[in-house]
Amino acid sequence: MRVYGPQYLEFKQNGDERGHLVVCESNGTDIPFDIKRIFYIYGSKSDVVRGKHANRNSEFVLINVHGTSKVKVMDGKGNEIVFNLNRPHTGLYIPKMVWKEMYDFSEDSVLLCLSSEHYNPDEYIRDYNRFVEIVNR
Repeated sequence: MRVYGPQYLEFKQNGDERGHLVVCESNGTDIPFDIKRIFYIYGSKSDVVRGKHANRNSEFVLINVHGTSKVKVMDGKGNEIVFNLNRPHTGLYIPKMVWKEMYDFSEDSVLLCLSSEHYNPDEYIRDYNRFVEIVNR
């Protein structure tokens, strides 16, 4: 599975009268990288903005497994896209060196985040102007 740029990923839903099951396998099957870290965000108010950073090495897939949220991604060259995460079988792939801001969380939102790397604070770029400077060298 080759994926370029931020984009939606659709995961296969299996279901019947008992409910639904969504499977996401890493290593290029459903997720375009090996998953090394999983975390989730919940309890954020609708006016809170999370993220506000870019990562030098980490790729992500974000899945709103419950509720809804929005994700704005920016490339530092003047392009930005807002993605609505509102279906538990749809993820958003975010490659490395893309600025991301998560916001407009519904009260019941649970945003699952799958990462290609273990946490390393040194790979985070938390100043947007610095990010723009780096990507436009």
